[in-house]
Amino acid sequence: MRRFGVLALCALALGACGSDSPKSAGKPDTAALKGSPVPLAALHSQANQLLDGGAGAFRQRLAKLRGYPVVVNKWASWCGPCRAEFPYFQRQSTRLGKRVAFLGVNSNDNDGDAKGFLRQFPVTYPSYSDGNLAIAAVFNGVQAFPTTAFYDKAGKLAYVHQGGYQSEQKLAADIKRYAGA
Repeated sequence: MRRFGVLALCALALGACGSDSPKSAGKPDTAALKGSPVPLAALHSQANQLLDGGAGAFRQRLAKLRGYPVVVNKWASWCGPCRAEFPYFQRQSTRLGKRVAFLGVNSNDNDGDAKGFLRQFPVTYPSYSDGNLAIAAVFNGVQAFPTTAFYDKAGKLAYVHQGGYQSEQKLAADIKRYAGA
């Protein structure tokens, strides 16, 4: 019976990874981000990059972003729900990037595949490479792919959304509710 349950869960997970690939929102309009405050402009200058440094570097970045709400999206190139919601993050980070910080965390993935994914889905912010889920553990995001964490302006973790967003409107509503944007 236990094996049947495991097999059923695997079948459901694979079924969620359909062949219909989401469409990228395209190359971000970086002109819309000109004049961003210095800490946010520093993020934009690292757009689409994979950063090293682990949990320590991630925590330091969060500290530098105090005063701004922060949206952190944990993703992986192999994750179907991550691919489905990524265009939402592409558009929201361009729309709100002058007042909200966005960060990515690429977990349980290899850098080659992650870089290919970012070429397909370019964003206005960097992602941290997190092969061992140490960064995801900082915001209690180890369990699900994808996971989105929201930090308030004081740098306090306000909310963690486990799983993918089904619509951009739901993501935008959570950004407004938990990040105050």
